Amino acid sequence: MSELTKNVKPLDDFNWDEFENGSQANVSKEELDKAYNETLNKVSEHQVVEGTVISIDKKEVVVNIGYKSDGIIPASEFRYNPDLKLGDVVEVYVENQEDKKGQLILSHKKARLSKSWEHINAALENQEIIQGYIKCRTKGGMIVDVFGIEAFLPGSQIDVHPIRDYDQFVGKTMEFKVVKINQEFRNVVVSHKALIEAELEAQKKEIISKLEKGQILEGTVKNITSYGVFVDLGGVDGLIHITDLSWGRVDDPHKVVELDQKINVVILDFDDEKKRIALGLKQLTPHPWDALDANLKVGDHVKGKVVVIADYGAFVEIQPGVEGLIHVSEMSWSQHLRSAQEFLKVGDEVEAVILTLDRNERKMSLGIKQLKEDPWETIEVKYPVGSKHTAKVRNFTNFGVFVELEEGVDGLIHISDLSWTKKIKHPSEFTQVGADIDVVVLEIDKENRRLSLGHKQLEDNPWDVFETIYTVGSIHTGKITELLEKGAVISLDKGVEGFATPKHLVKEDGTQAALGEELPFKVIEFNKDSKRIILSHSRTFEDAQRDEKRVAKKARAKKEEAVKIDNQPAATTLGDIDVLAQLKEKMEKGE
Repeated sequence: MSELTKNVKPLDDFNWDEFENGSQANVSKEELDKAYNETLNKVSEHQVVEGTVISIDKKEVVVNIGYKSDGIIPASEFRYNPDLKLGDVVEVYVENQEDKKGQLILSHKKARLSKSWEHINAALENQEIIQGYIKCRTKGGMIVDVFGIEAFLPGSQIDVHPIRDYDQFVGKTMEFKVVKINQEFRNVVVSHKALIEAELEAQKKEIISKLEKGQILEGTVKNITSYGVFVDLGGVDGLIHITDLSWGRVDDPHKVVELDQKINVVILDFDDEKKRIALGLKQLTPHPWDALDANLKVGDHVKGKVVVIADYGAFVEIQPGVEGLIHVSEMSWSQHLRSAQEFLKVGDEVEAVILTLDRNERKMSLGIKQLKEDPWETIEVKYPVGSKHTAKVRNFTNFGVFVELEEGVDGLIHISDLSWTKKIKHPSEFTQVGADIDVVVLEIDKENRRLSLGHKQLEDNPWDVFETIYTVGSIHTGKITELLEKGAVISLDKGVEGFATPKHLVKEDGTQAALGEELPFKVIEFNKDSKRIILSHSRTFEDAQRDEKRVAKKARAKKEEAVKIDNQPAATTLGDIDVLAQLKEKMEKGE
């Protein structure tokens, strides 16, 4: 007996009759199938099971999961594992128990993802440290392969220091902590910074416990912002505010420090928990005011650069950290309300006079108008009464025009001094802001820095001539240019205007004169002082009628007198008078 059969013995309960007659003599096919199926693994779709690799080629990997048929998996799903070999046990996901060809369809990739998702959730829950492979850059960070799942690593979570070169991390395998999972969208966020922070926390506590105000430490410039500089003090950050970088004004912190630069800083302040640390850089150097020239005094001239400008004035830096204010009122002798931007701009190099100097308060006021002579000191010389000039219109009021003869020298032309003839209701009818106007100086008010000016005085007073033309009783043709409630304005020759009341506008036919009509008018009043001419159209025909009546009345009176004389006795002649005189003389002599 061979070695293969010496220990084999017949089964005691083997039924040779059934074997000879066929095993299926008393058993149906359904029963046999059932018995066979019960010997196989029970597999449900969409579940993860383990299987054994039984075949590998370039396109497919065949895996036996103990089911009635073997499953097929694309070889590409095992590309991550080039060491795969026959007999390896792998996890697979049951896609379909039986496709159209009766084939069992499996997926290794989905099984990995399913298991990976379980691992990822467990890592978040247990705060585990996991490893991941940085695949590539993306907007705002990196893509990391963790258990076959693509997770997002934000740029701010790569390191405790800001990262400027992301590409140096691509292709690296690093440790991470899972910090966030979105279950709905299956998004995972990981952090490497969290691991570093945990390591630094112990160092941080030790550093913070030793902090004191006034302490000088060395640090590294970690980040530069528009408002200041963050400095790493060896695991804890402090902020140098932009105002504490330099005694001078700083518009860009990049001009003072550079990234990764090592600098000494002084601790100015920190909160109770020492989480916010205020640092200073300028405090390590003496204050510029302490080094200011001791001989500098009020009245001295200084030069500097405009560093800040506002409506009310400009700050001028005469040396780093030492500034003076030029108030807008000290920029010009002019009294007009103006903003400092009209005179200066940031960056201008200027010369100024020191007006006040307080070394204790570290304040200085400057002026630039003092570099020029005050025009009002010698106003009578340049602008004597009666002198003629050209001025620029600056502003209007109801009563006149404000003009500027030069910067700091203003004057007023009263509305009554604009024209000899025109009746001006508002100065805007005569001129406009910004226009040039010729003037003559009428009066100087040095105390209030005002000149009274005239415009009409540049010409002779035409009313002297009008007085000889528009005599009372004279008749002139005039045009009605304006109708008012109290009467009408009449335009006459020589640009002069007269006025007629409603009763003097009645025409001969009884109607009222209308706007625009040209009619004869009689002067019934002329007042040179008040420049007033009162006219009447009605009088032009009423006076003629009155004169005719007067002449006719006189003629009638003469006629009636003549009739009376004719009806009286004959009058005594001269001869009769002479005889009577002689008779009287004789009687007196007694003859």
